[in-house]
Amino acid sequence: MSKPIIMTVDDDAMVSAAISRDLRSRYGADYRIVRATSGDQALSALTRLALRNQQVALIASDQRMPAMTGIELLERARSQAATAKLLLLTAYADTDVAIKAINDIGLDYYLLKPWDPPEDRLYPVIDDLLDDWRESNPDHTADVRVVGHRWSERSHEIKTFLARNHVPYHWYDVELDADGQRLRELAEASVADLPLVLIPDSETLRSPSTLELAGALGLRTTAQQPLYDLCIVGAGPAGLAAAVYAASEGLSTVVVEREGPGGQAGQSAAIENYLGFPRGLTGSDLTHRAVAQASRFGAEMVLARTVAGFETRGPVRAVKFDGSAEIEARAVLVATGVSYRRLPVPGLDELTGRGVYYGATASDASQCQGDDVYVVGAANSAGQAVLNLARFAKRVVMVVRGPNLETSMSQYLLERITAADNVEVRCTSQVVGCRGDGHLEALTLLDSESGETEELEASWLFVFIGASPHAEWLGPDVLRDEKGFIVTGPDLMAASDGNGWKLARPPYPLETSVPGVFAAGDVRLDSMKRVASAVGEGAMAVYLVHRYLATI
Repeated sequence: MSKPIIMTVDDDAMVSAAISRDLRSRYGADYRIVRATSGDQALSALTRLALRNQQVALIASDQRMPAMTGIELLERARSQAATAKLLLLTAYADTDVAIKAINDIGLDYYLLKPWDPPEDRLYPVIDDLLDDWRESNPDHTADVRVVGHRWSERSHEIKTFLARNHVPYHWYDVELDADGQRLRELAEASVADLPLVLIPDSETLRSPSTLELAGALGLRTTAQQPLYDLCIVGAGPAGLAAAVYAASEGLSTVVVEREGPGGQAGQSAAIENYLGFPRGLTGSDLTHRAVAQASRFGAEMVLARTVAGFETRGPVRAVKFDGSAEIEARAVLVATGVSYRRLPVPGLDELTGRGVYYGATASDASQCQGDDVYVVGAANSAGQAVLNLARFAKRVVMVVRGPNLETSMSQYLLERITAADNVEVRCTSQVVGCRGDGHLEALTLLDSESGETEELEASWLFVFIGASPHAEWLGPDVLRDEKGFIVTGPDLMAASDGNGWKLARPPYPLETSVPGVFAAGDVRLDSMKRVASAVGEGAMAVYLVHRYLATI
């Protein structure tokens, strides 16, 4: 397979030679470096590459060029190299133009000239951009293959697990793809065997559990040590931040995750208000970076394990899995987050995974090509999903219970949704009925102002409402409010009239009613429900764990 392309565009021959030299010395082993000295020359080269089916990973263009500016070139380059990362080389005087281009043309990054020394000012930027590109454009020569049918709940669960654990796979629909039907026949698979998961150099998996799949993929599903300083339950932003800080500070750390790292944030198509990323980044990208960072410092990751119970054993806290397995640690951080609440519509539960989905991964959008899609919800998570789905769907209908979006959604998202031609917002509306034979076929919407109902054909419904915490496994010893959120810190004294806290010292700010057990992120009562605040709480929890461990 030919090397992916890195293209440089600069009309100054000396600058063009310099950046090509620097890029070739660092990336020449894995990428082919192509030079162009004008926008027209670059577009001609991109056309030739597209016709030859050669992938372009990155286009780095100078802004100030005669006849065609760098921004104009990069905008036009999208038609020939749709997946390429776009980097603008510019002077300080043009930074306002560069920042505007982030929104206008989807510029990925701008870099001020000069970039010497490249080890400090050029390579870190290029490394991140190429890492992102490789994540979105994996080499499919050794992919996992999944064979199933479109409206299968198990197929959706398998694909979601693979996507959230950054395992590239190729999907074959037995009803739509001839290769899918052929693979099913070769495996002599019945309907009950679907989905099939075909892994290179491994036996065919037939409708596997996520634990079986994780084991076949070589993902770690058991802990390596008998006792840890800290066990973190949940690998969302709070849990991963805690893992990074705890492991980097010398605590033996293990993270337990039942599905895939990232939590709800990991499923977001775009996180645009996270500090330090002006272009924004996907939840998958943020998660991938955080997992790599935690692993670098030595934190263990145990995947595909459902936590079923908790037990206090003197100074040790035990986290118990389904079955007989468990992990013991001197302190525990609960960062299990929340899931979207179920819509109380008769018959909808039977269609979950068959056209009805709670939340959505970025990869779900491509399956809705050319279809009408309905989204229930009015917060930022729903807004991001709508914009991602609108890239593929013929029409996206946003079903909003309230009178408007202004009170529940960030302004930048509201403006984009309003401007999108194929997005319709239905306020004062709710889903009250559904029907479908094997998969969703129609929805009934109620207009709460007029009282009128309307049945609409629909194959896709994505739900983003409310929050249901994952904390029932903790049992009665860990105090929770009436909705299941964990009570921590000073709130323990007020919530339980002082009866929930037994020690002479007051509880630490994120400590639960069980000393040495902490909570961070969305699962905690009165948390902010934002990625940045979850990361902050995860870091803060490690500081409090240190204080607790010093007392035992």
